[in-house]
Amino acid sequence: MLDGFRLKQPLDNQTLPQKLNRHTGKSSIPMFNVRIILGIVVFLILNHAESAAEHGLPRVVTPLPAPKITDLPQFQGQHKENLYWGTYRPQVYLGVRARTPKSLIAGLMWIVVKDSKYHLRHVCKHEDDLSTYGWTKHNGRDFGHQMLVDHGMTLTTEFLKSKEEGSAYGGDWAVRINVQAHKSKWNEEFGKGAHLFFYMADEGANALNLSRKNLNILEDSLLASGSHADTGDWQLHLKSMDDLELHYSGFRTPHFHNLSDLVEENLSSQIRKNARLLLSDSSDDSPNLLVFQIIGGFSFTTDVIFVSGTHSESSRVEERVSSLSGTSLSNQLKYKEQAFDEKFDKVFNLEEKVDSESKSVGKAAVGNLLGGIGYFYGQSKIAVSGITNNSGRYAVDCFPLQLGDHVNYISYWPAELYTAVPCRPSFPRGFLWDEGFHQLIIWRWDIHISLDIIGHWLDLMNVDGWIPREQILGDEALSRVPEEYVPQHPTNANPPTLFLALRDIINGLKNNEFTAMDKTDILAFLERAFVRLEAWFHWFHTTQSGKQMSSYYWHGRNNKTIYELNPKINLTKTTTVMPQIEAMLNTASTLSSGFDDYPRASHPTADERHVDLRCWILLAAESLHSIEELLDKETTPAMNYGYTAQLLSDIELLNQMHFDDAYGAYFDFGNHTEKVQLKWKDVDIGHNHTDRQLVRDVSERPVLRLVPHIGYVSLFPFMGKIIPSGSWILEKQLELISNHSLFWTDYGLRSLATTSSLYMKFNSESEGPYWRGQIWININYRVLSALHHYSKENGPYQDRAKAIYKDLRSNLIRNIVRNYQETGFLWEQYDQNSGEGKGSHPFTGWTSLVVLIMAEEYDRV
Repeated sequence: MLDGFRLKQPLDNQTLPQKLNRHTGKSSIPMFNVRIILGIVVFLILNHAESAAEHGLPRVVTPLPAPKITDLPQFQGQHKENLYWGTYRPQVYLGVRARTPKSLIAGLMWIVVKDSKYHLRHVCKHEDDLSTYGWTKHNGRDFGHQMLVDHGMTLTTEFLKSKEEGSAYGGDWAVRINVQAHKSKWNEEFGKGAHLFFYMADEGANALNLSRKNLNILEDSLLASGSHADTGDWQLHLKSMDDLELHYSGFRTPHFHNLSDLVEENLSSQIRKNARLLLSDSSDDSPNLLVFQIIGGFSFTTDVIFVSGTHSESSRVEERVSSLSGTSLSNQLKYKEQAFDEKFDKVFNLEEKVDSESKSVGKAAVGNLLGGIGYFYGQSKIAVSGITNNSGRYAVDCFPLQLGDHVNYISYWPAELYTAVPCRPSFPRGFLWDEGFHQLIIWRWDIHISLDIIGHWLDLMNVDGWIPREQILGDEALSRVPEEYVPQHPTNANPPTLFLALRDIINGLKNNEFTAMDKTDILAFLERAFVRLEAWFHWFHTTQSGKQMSSYYWHGRNNKTIYELNPKINLTKTTTVMPQIEAMLNTASTLSSGFDDYPRASHPTADERHVDLRCWILLAAESLHSIEELLDKETTPAMNYGYTAQLLSDIELLNQMHFDDAYGAYFDFGNHTEKVQLKWKDVDIGHNHTDRQLVRDVSERPVLRLVPHIGYVSLFPFMGKIIPSGSWILEKQLELISNHSLFWTDYGLRSLATTSSLYMKFNSESEGPYWRGQIWININYRVLSALHHYSKENGPYQDRAKAIYKDLRSNLIRNIVRNYQETGFLWEQYDQNSGEGKGSHPFTGWTSLVVLIMAEEYDRV
């Protein structure tokens, strides 16, 4: 019955190197005496910070007073215009927007029949249970091809940009939508075909004009028009050779994160009034959102065309619309698809390395990574709890000085972010620790996009050198994240993985892998970025240092929780939470190391030493030293990155701090006991009442010691290639890696050894294991990189490293490809026992590293 029509609610509210010769090209910044430059920079930073404090602006929300990287000429002009439009809304199944805060936005919705009910699709969600979706090909610039299979309906969406005579800034674009609906799976009451909804909206609140009330594309393809500051006057057209029925609805709305709610409400109202699944063919006054319902048969194709600069007599609108539709569009899409295939073969060269099925998966990995690049604008929320000291410096978190009331957060400055995302349905926003891994692929594909993304991230740095780890910018991003998870904590770090990509790029320069023009741009980028990279390093070096020289630990772990088996990150104490969800909030507040629940010392103290963080600091120091040499900068005693790198790569010192001879493994150090478990106990909750809760029980006094958990953290010195190729310790690492009771599985290396007391253990009543056994591709990639390195190094263990490398690479590729073929997705993690994909999907963030594994592309040396 039609009155049984129901749409899912809510739809949008879910969730030491040799000295190099001086670069002979020109840099955008003159090579003045580095001491003078550093003195000026330090003076400006201190002066700016003091001024900000005097005006009541907390340091934590004060930008680093240095020129923005994204203001470099290489990111302006043609580069900026070429990247103006894109599929920059990864959170929806198909979304187009511009890289500007108040953009025109477009997108697609559709209705599908499931369990005899009708469901509106728009935002990427796991619960929609699509069989597969994702960009199978996308070049990151002007072309994309995506397939979506959804309960009886297969949609193919293609995106193309064009810059022709007569078009305005950013040019024109077209979206082709092909629908194949399986008649046998459709309820007869639904009608005679598929229902699509294509919309256009203006975030700047400019009114949109409907072409006419009775839409008929056989008479006129024009759907809507309007004007925008960047594009000038514009028009939206729809062309098709199929018999289509069109309806519309116009809305005046201040919000753009809940657009499907507006469509759902309109449809529901029409069903109640007219018993028809049709939009109302009406509009609010001065609508800034127009939705067009496209009803076709069980198989049809339609082209939606956006043309800019339509106000002038020489705009050639009709010709441009024609060139972006029909046969002309088909030919252009075919050309772009062939160009993608050719570039993929040139960049990754998989022809003789993997079979055709694996190659197709590699293309899909790259395609959805590039197609998932998004543009976001807004203000991060920064956790606050405390007061300033006399200098105006905020010791932990803070209140704005002018406020006397108790608050939970303050806002970062308004900022934009151009970035790839880990996962479109679960994590459609920027994550700092993920992004470095993404850029290992993207810089190889398009160095200019990669530098632009890295520059956007570094421009988010505050005056202290801190970057918020998770970027939740704008209403669309905020609508997907529970409120308690949003504030970022300025005392907590995140792995500086951007140095992984920067190190590769630097070594690529040394090896002359770039054109002369690209080399010039990269050097200008590094010159501009250096002060920010230094500030970032300084922040890590000072805020995350340990008691012992050259030791580091992830600050902020909770030493008071009674609900976690192994404590992680402290909560912001500005919010009172129920005890049973405290551990869950700890999980999502600030997970500094990136390894979430990976076991550390049982009792957090300032005596801790974390071996993974030590290795990240080494990577940063080596990278900065390489940039100094590349740019021929003088080394100052206060900032001697070469010395710091030498110190942190000293194998004897490393072994004294972290190596256990008995295990042959590297461990963290801290106040620890193995006698910790979760037990059900009666807990006093006040007012003479108790509540039965699962709480932490410690039956042995902890002592300062190495923390005996063999897992990914243990392999960081190996992954960092710190261990000499002739050392017996290298042999031990190879034994650990190939041991089936420790790391080895037929599907990849597990994150925690089966011998660990916390292997696959819940960390609290509500928090299942995450980095306690499952297989993660980013770390497996880094292990493969190290194995590949040692297999090329002369030494007694060269052949053993080569054999392990070959087997591990084969296992990873085979399992990832098998899962993709069986499920249609790349996955966040893989089960260590069955190889089955687990967690979020499609996870074309760091799991896309499979294409580099196929290509055998690892660290540049």
